[in-house]
Amino acid sequence: MAHKKIVVLVSGGGTNLQALIDAQGRGELGGGEITCVISSKAGVFALERAEKANISTRVIARKDYPDTAAYSAAMLDAFREEQADLIVQAGFMTILDETICRAYPNQMMNVHPALIPSFCGKGYYGLHVHEAALKKGVKVTGATVHFVTEICDGGPIILQKAVAIEQGDTPEILQKRVMEQAEWHILPEAVRLFCEDKLSVKDDIVSIAQ
Repeated sequence: MAHKKIVVLVSGGGTNLQALIDAQGRGELGGGEITCVISSKAGVFALERAEKANISTRVIARKDYPDTAAYSAAMLDAFREEQADLIVQAGFMTILDETICRAYPNQMMNVHPALIPSFCGKGYYGLHVHEAALKKGVKVTGATVHFVTEICDGGPIILQKAVAIEQGDTPEILQKRVMEQAEWHILPEAVRLFCEDKLSVKDDIVSIAQ
């Protein structure tokens, strides 16, 4: 089984990146290695996390490009230069166009802080997701790791984990619980399964080999 190169995309604090770095440190990424962290903004804390872990970093700032197509082309060049086997969006808040997921079919994953198909799609990101869940009064939420396709949050689901909503929750409290109880567990696990060649996709359904 070939050693897989993982490129992680970030836009902010990098808590999910840290979960991946920690899992890598424990030897839990199935032989995969985070070889590069790319941020859509300069000066974010995620870059410091990568540097501390001796992982190379790049800043490809969205504001430096006129449109999504130009930005996506620059990203695609970077992925090819880094020889990425897997691309992980870990709190990456910038839109890439369909050229990327076409170039990397079922090789790009994202973590979303809800149980897809609930509270997902356009406009559902960050605290907005948790605000919507609380407003709807659902009793259970969670997180989903899915492959990235042209449809926002619509790609094949790899792993999901449920998290209980408790009385008195604010969006901030719920966001923290979903990260701690779900996102930080299922994202490294999905990466491990990918790196161990245990994921296969047929008719938009992900099967996990035992």
